[in-house]
Amino acid sequence: MTVDVGAPVRNDRDNHLWLQCWREQRTDFHQITVNPLLDRFWPSLALELGSRVFVPLCGKSLDMIWLAQQGHEVVGVELSPLAVEDFFRENGLIPVLRQQGPFTVWSCGKLSVLCGDYFALTAADIGEFDTVYDRAALTALPENIRDQYVAQLMRLLPKSARVFLLTIEDAADGATLKQAVGVDEEIAALYSAGFEIDLAYVESVFEVDPESPERSLRRVEYKVYRLSGRN
Repeated sequence: MTVDVGAPVRNDRDNHLWLQCWREQRTDFHQITVNPLLDRFWPSLALELGSRVFVPLCGKSLDMIWLAQQGHEVVGVELSPLAVEDFFRENGLIPVLRQQGPFTVWSCGKLSVLCGDYFALTAADIGEFDTVYDRAALTALPENIRDQYVAQLMRLLPKSARVFLLTIEDAADGATLKQAVGVDEEIAALYSAGFEIDLAYVESVFEVDPESPERSLRRVEYKVYRLSGRN
């Protein structure tokens, strides 16, 4: 699965690149509206009011505001303090700050963001939660550490927790818009040992390839996965 969301990759070896990205305001990857697939498919989870939602590698995503408006308690984690500061300032939120181990916790109402390294998190840092919301957290990482990302997630979440996963995947070479699509092989390899995988939705579109000098079109698939833990 090859995914391009416009953001530079980051991991525990090159976190400085992600921090530099925010310092230089190279944040074209940030969506200025709530993700329409979240709005459309999140209600299918039928979560109770007050359910806790964990948002890894959250940036300053407006999706967290939307989730809180649905009555959820939202806990994000983000490496860049500039991203966290922007999130609260741009949304008119006045945070309370406290130190929790290596993390600075920014909180306002039902929203909390732990500023620090996702890979340094422990279950005690974020507490119990019901659902993970992953919009491009997995796919923003280099392919060679995505298994580490999932392994860390497995250490953090309860067995009963679910994952709501949105991906952008390159379509198979030569495939047409009408051809059948299914669960991506990498998604299956990463998650099938711990989760039942439900591919809830696929939308195939042609988009300009940002890496092509000729600005040629490529076909990509926007997918919605609902993952349920194997108890």
